[in-house]
Amino acid sequence: MPTRFLMIRFYSYLLLFLVLMPSLALEAQNQNELSRNVRNPEKGLLINFEYKSSQITPPPSTPVRTMAEWEEVEYIVISWDSDFKNILRQIVAAAVRECKVLIVTRNRASVSSYLSTNGVDMTNVRFLNANSDTIWMRDYAGNTIYSNDIGERGLTDWIYNRPRPNDDVVPTAYANLLNIPIYVTNSGMNDLVNTGGNFMTDGLGNGFSSDLVLNENESGNPYGVSVKNEDQIDDIMFKYMGIDNYIKMRKLLYDQISHIDMHMKLLDEETILVSRYPDGVADGPRINQNINYILNNFNSHFGTPYKIEWIDAPPSPNGSYPDTGGFYRTYSNSIIINKTILIPTYRQQYDEPAIAKYQELMPGYTVVGIDVDNPNENLISLVGAIHCITHSIGVKDPLWIVHQPITEAISSIPIKAMIKHLSGVNKASVFWKAEGDTTFNEINMAKDRDQWTASISIPANVNKINYYISATANSGKQLSRPMVAPDGFWTVNTSTLSAEEWALNNIIGPYPNPTKENVNFRLNALEGPIEVSIYNILGKELFNQNIEHAHGNIELGLRQNWKGSLFVKFKGQFGEITKKIIKL
Repeated sequence: MPTRFLMIRFYSYLLLFLVLMPSLALEAQNQNELSRNVRNPEKGLLINFEYKSSQITPPPSTPVRTMAEWEEVEYIVISWDSDFKNILRQIVAAAVRECKVLIVTRNRASVSSYLSTNGVDMTNVRFLNANSDTIWMRDYAGNTIYSNDIGERGLTDWIYNRPRPNDDVVPTAYANLLNIPIYVTNSGMNDLVNTGGNFMTDGLGNGFSSDLVLNENESGNPYGVSVKNEDQIDDIMFKYMGIDNYIKMRKLLYDQISHIDMHMKLLDEETILVSRYPDGVADGPRINQNINYILNNFNSHFGTPYKIEWIDAPPSPNGSYPDTGGFYRTYSNSIIINKTILIPTYRQQYDEPAIAKYQELMPGYTVVGIDVDNPNENLISLVGAIHCITHSIGVKDPLWIVHQPITEAISSIPIKAMIKHLSGVNKASVFWKAEGDTTFNEINMAKDRDQWTASISIPANVNKINYYISATANSGKQLSRPMVAPDGFWTVNTSTLSAEEWALNNIIGPYPNPTKENVNFRLNALEGPIEVSIYNILGKELFNQNIEHAHGNIELGLRQNWKGSLFVKFKGQFGEITKKIIKL
């Protein structure tokens, strides 16, 4: 287990706060004057603010991983701000049906009275009696980590990139309250500046940010932290959070804060929801470039290209987008809380298609829209929405299920999942039915260490199969994936494709393409052995290999003297498929 290390920086910051109190008084009177961006009154504080600690804060002593947002949540954490009490009330009302809610406030009695009077069930509400400077919990809160994938729960807290002393100590305060170990990147060469709105992860070691994280830790940074190159930043993220593939994209031109949660969101291990602008408008071109950068250079944990789903970004009431004076409105700035998704809303004509898109991509989840763009509580005008003002804490004992959904099959559906729990996994099953049936059939999965497998035989004249996975830990804990099952499930198309068409869709790649060296393919559970050959444009065979089990990633080495158009031919029970490569 990692060494418990609870950093309490309150007293040093209290002294600093007393020194700075006159300068901060104006902001303290009205928190909504503090947007996610650094406002003018704060800019003078940047130089003198002490971001680092003289006390060394070591990383966890065992390997860790950072949880993904769609995993099990025990707490949602928010900072109460009376200027946005209606928005916060709606968040609490929806979240208490799914988990506990921790509210940071010095006014517990008045907040509790307001929530109760407005019909909120207070059973799952807890309070942290502490000050905060702003509502932007996502940026300064800690991120949930687990030792050895599913072991001891902890929190990792970065240096917050704002001179806001109360905000900066909130993670340590709630870690102490909940008795959770916390690891802070604020000392020595591990003094990393980063923000939660500029980070997302798949829970499997892949992380995403804008290149703001590089800028804020480079030479000349205003925080007084050590100068770090990209490799050193990646090393800190690996040691403290288990991120071993840290993808960084170019900052957008019209996003003032350069936080990726303003325009994109991971919905699962391989699906990214991205805000879309009309052609050539605002950050549309740069977003497209960044997505192409991801698709051309990286793959999901499963070895397949990321699935990109688009959701239209709404304009202002007068039709303006961020490049013509409109606020940075977005539907991707949402939060997943177990079986519920909270999304920001703006106006009905744009909200309805956005809600429908979420319901299409995450069937069975409850989608709750919360207006962040009204005259009384115009949160979006401060460059933030729902994701920005919330953060989650994962459960203490996660039952972790990782599965790549099958979307197409012919005669059978091979199901594979990684399932882990600290007590061990006693049983795993696949529940399936023909679409339209009311009753699910159960198939027991076979175990090989943490890998569980099963196969669904497709009945004749069935066009679609619905299925989900359920697991039971030795402790007795049960969980399904999707978490909303049986109300939500995955669907397999079983009828419309020929064997060759199906194989074409399930031989993913080549990537990268064009390529200077090697090339990769992902084979999605093709049945039987496969013969792989490479030919040049003249039809000369350059390479031949037989693959006995056609599932998983394959890498083909391309010799230096092979140039131009090359053709990779796959032969198997499905027939013959050819893919083209451009060798540079």
